[in-house]
Amino acid sequence: MGEPKQLLRYDGETLLCRAARAALDSRCRPVVVVLGAHAGALRGEVSGAQVVVNQEWAEGMSSSIRCGLRALEAVTAGSAAAAVLMLCDQPFVTSGVINRLLETYETKRPLLVASEYEAGGERTSGVPALFSRSLFSELMELRGAQGAKRVIQRHAPEALTVAAPEAAFDVDTPEDYRILKH
Repeated sequence: MGEPKQLLRYDGETLLCRAARAALDSRCRPVVVVLGAHAGALRGEVSGAQVVVNQEWAEGMSSSIRCGLRALEAVTAGSAAAAVLMLCDQPFVTSGVINRLLETYETKRPLLVASEYEAGGERTSGVPALFSRSLFSELMELRGAQGAKRVIQRHAPEALTVAAPEAAFDVDTPEDYRILKH
């Protein structure tokens, strides 16, 4: 992108600020924000959440997942029943999406609840997604660039999904950002 994606601005705020606000406006508590590269420049974009810095950020997304789960476990003294994982590059994800994941989990207690949307002409299940505590150890085993998608796919038969067309758009390239701004 040529600059930290988290600092790209849309609708008057950075992508990082939008994602943190969506989480903070949801019923999720506590909210943990994981920063990596450029943490110093990003820290000021987040207030009201527990901010942790992933020192192993160069390894890839799996290290951020592990860092966030360790922080969640520390702040809740190991009592969190589940965790919602989300990204800052899905600018249309709102607290409403996160709350739908929570409501589905609270009423049906599945192993995981994933967002379902169309991407590249195909239906997909992905993040944001809620993972029950029983999946924490599997998430902690992820390595490298692997995100939670592998865990979602592995447990698809036990998973529930919620419609989240808001999650279909993500900002991965300069062209995506141009489309977002226009």
